[in-house]
Amino acid sequence: MTQMRRPLSDARRWVVKIGSSMVTAGGRGLAHEAIGEWAAQIAALRADGREIVLVTSGAVAEGMKRLGWSRRPNALYELQAAAAVGQMGLVQAYEAAFQRHGLHTAQVLLTHDDLADRRRYLNARSTLRTLLRLGVIPVVNENDTVATDEIRFGDNDTLGALVANLVEAHLLVLLTDQQGLYDRDPRAHADARMIDVAHASDALLDEVAGPSVSGLGRGGMATKISAARRAARSGAATLIAFGGEPGILHRIRQADDVGTLLLPDKTPVAARKQWIASQLKCRGSLVLDDGAVRVIRESGRSLLPVGVREVRGEFVRGEVVACLDAQGCEIARGLVNYEADEARLIRGHASEEIEGLLGYVDEPELIHRDNLVVL
Repeated sequence: MTQMRRPLSDARRWVVKIGSSMVTAGGRGLAHEAIGEWAAQIAALRADGREIVLVTSGAVAEGMKRLGWSRRPNALYELQAAAAVGQMGLVQAYEAAFQRHGLHTAQVLLTHDDLADRRRYLNARSTLRTLLRLGVIPVVNENDTVATDEIRFGDNDTLGALVANLVEAHLLVLLTDQQGLYDRDPRAHADARMIDVAHASDALLDEVAGPSVSGLGRGGMATKISAARRAARSGAATLIAFGGEPGILHRIRQADDVGTLLLPDKTPVAARKQWIASQLKCRGSLVLDDGAVRVIRESGRSLLPVGVREVRGEFVRGEVVACLDAQGCEIARGLVNYEADEARLIRGHASEEIEGLLGYVDEPELIHRDNLVVL
C-alpha cells in the first residue's frame, strides 16, 4: 500500500456508483452474476464496519432490453417510459442479491429539484443517514421517469458525487468499463499510461478526459473528473476503476494499486456551502471586475455591488447566481440578496449608496461570504 492510497483503507463511509455498461453487460440485459458479486463484496464491507450507499445506473438500459429496443431513444417521453419499465427489473435484481447476505435495501430516486430545494435536500440527507445507521443499503438512482432536461443531473457520476456530499462520504468509487484514467486515449494510443494518483483539482486532467463510447450511459471520463471535484468539496477522495475486475471492492479496501485515485486538496466546505455548490443550474450571473475576483478568490470576502460590472438573467432574492470573471469563467456562486432589476441599479456603486438608489437597504452585500462558494 502506498502512502497516497492510505485514505482508501481508512475510509469508513463509501458511495459506490456502478455504470450502465457494468450493470447491463453492455446492454444485453441485467448482469445478474456481476450484481451478485458486487452485493457479496458490499456485504463484506458492511461486515468490516463500512457504510455503503450504492448509486446505480441501468434503468433505461434494462428498459430498452425489455422493450426490445436496440438503440437508446432521443425522445424524452420514450426515455422516461424505458426508465419506468427498467426500474422494476433493476430494483428486483439488487433486492434479491442483497437478501442472500441478510441485508435490506432501500430504493431512493432523486431529481435535481430534490437537492435544489433546501428543505428537500435536508430531508434526503436525513433519510440516507438514517438508512445507513439502520444498516440498510440505499440503492440510489436518478428518477428518470419524471426528470426533465431542466431537472436532470445529467449522469450518475454527478449524482454519485452529490450523494457523497449529502452523506459526507470519505470515498466515492466510480466503477466503469475502463481500468482508470489514462494520460492519452487508450483506444487510439497503444502507449497510453494510466494515471495512478492525482489531485482532483489538477487542470491537466481536463486534457486527457474523453466522452462515453458505450452508447448506454450519459457519462464519460470528463464527467468523472467533474464528479471527483464535486466530491472533493466535502473531503471525499474518488477512485475510478474497472468494475469487472474480480474482487474490485476488496482490492480498493486493501488500497491495492487499482484504478485512478483523485484526492481532495482543499479544506472541505461547510454543509450549507456544499448545498449551494451542488446546484447544477444558476438562475443568472454577475460579471465581476478584477478587484472583486481577486478578493473573493484570495480572501474569501463578500461580494459588494461596487465589484459588479454586469448583471445577466432574471432572478429573485435567495436564488443561486454564478459569479464570472471578465473572461466568462465561473469563479464562485452564491445566494443573492437582491433581485435582478435591483442588482442592475446598484451594480458598480458603493454599499452606502444602496438606500438612495433603491429607497431601502436590505444587506450591504450583494452576496454575503457565508452564502458564497469559491469554485
